Amino acid sequence: MPAEIIVNEPGWQTHDPAALLAASIDAVTAETADPGLARIVSALFTSDAAVRSLNAEWREKDKPTNVLSFPADPIPGLPDEAQPLGDLAFAYETCAREAEEKGISLDHHATHLIVHGVLHLLGYDHVREDDAEAMEALEIRILARLGIANPY
Repeated sequence: MPAEIIVNEPGWQTHDPAALLAASIDAVTAETADPGLARIVSALFTSDAAVRSLNAEWREKDKPTNVLSFPADPIPGLPDEAQPLGDLAFAYETCAREAEEKGISLDHHATHLIVHGVLHLLGYDHVREDDAEAMEALEIRILARLGIANPY
């Protein structure tokens, strides 16, 4: 799957975000067989400040969060397989703090968040309880493929 990656927060650079993204997408593809994953995903590995700004602008929530997902709007005239899937943004300080609080590696936590974000791009959600349970179960199966324990 094609991916565009920007890493502009130095903390991420020691964690190989490109490899984490590729492995996560491969595992999501293997578990879901979703043809949407053949499309382009853009991922921004950045700071809390940058994610806070995006969160305020697009969700009217003036605070950082671990991951933001922005499904792409269709581009007229492009064939389905060339359409972008969407964009993800990851906040380093929040992800690192959450990993420490959970007592897990940042790589494992970031992988979980990548899987979570990609599932959002594919249309999965967790607003209703039954949807949340289904999404969490899928995340658990995908992470197991990667040798990562149930994060819930």
